[in-house]
Amino acid sequence: MRVRTTLAAVMLLLSLTGCSNLSPVKPWEKGNLANPAMGFGTDVLGARFEQHVYGSRENSSGGYGVGGGGCGCN
Repeated sequence: MRVRTTLAAVMLLLSLTGCSNLSPVKPWEKGNLANPAMGFGTDVLGARFEQHVYGSRENSSGGYGVGGGGCGCN
């Protein structure tokens, strides 16, 4: 059992050494990160479809954060 724990600890340390060589983002590379395609939720058509499905399923309008649901019990 002790051999497994030691082996697991060594494997963890070896896997973490790959993260130690991270360098900061250079100023000329920040334009790539600021691209709208790099953000979360940039699929506008997919978001509209998901909102449509959610509204149809819940029988409500407005979607997220709106009180009430399809049951009519506001």
